[in-house]
Amino acid sequence: MPRTIATARKPDHQELLEFVRPRHHALLSTTRRDGTPQLSPVTCGLDDDGRVLISTYPERAKTHNARRDSRVSVCVLSDEWDGPYVQVDGEAEVLDLPDALEPLVEYFRVISGEHPDWDEYREAMQAQGKSLIRITPTRWGPIATGGFPPRLADD
Repeated sequence: MPRTIATARKPDHQELLEFVRPRHHALLSTTRRDGTPQLSPVTCGLDDDGRVLISTYPERAKTHNARRDSRVSVCVLSDEWDGPYVQVDGEAEVLDLPDALEPLVEYFRVISGEHPDWDEYREAMQAQGKSLIRITPTRWGPIATGGFPPRLADD
C-alpha cells in the first residue's frame, strides 16, 4: 500500500490569501497571563485587506488574551482531517461594538455570503454584544499536509 508523504510548501502572500480564503475552520492560539498558550477552535474568514476575522464575545479568554498580548497565531485547517493547513502569525486587534458592527457584517459575508436581512443581523450582533478579533498576518508557515517523511516513501 503506498504511503502518504508529508508536504510543506512556503507560499507567497497572494498564495497564502488564496489558500485561507475558502477555509473557515481554525485554531486560534493566544497567550495566557502566565505565558502558556490558550487554544480556541474558531470559525474564521478573510477580509478584503487580507486580515483573518474571528467573531467572539468580550468576556471570552481569547478576547482577554488578545487585548493583553496582540501576538497571536491561527492554524487554518481544511475541511477534511488530513487536508492541508497553514499557521498564520500576526497582530490581533479586538473590536467591540459599535466599532465591530460593520466588520461583523463583513465576517458573515466572507463566510456565508449575503444575509437575507442585514438589519436583523445587525440587531442580533448588538443584542448579543459581539466583538471581533481581526488579525493582520506578519508571517506564515508552509502550507503543509501530514504523512510520512519522504525517506519512508518506498518502505
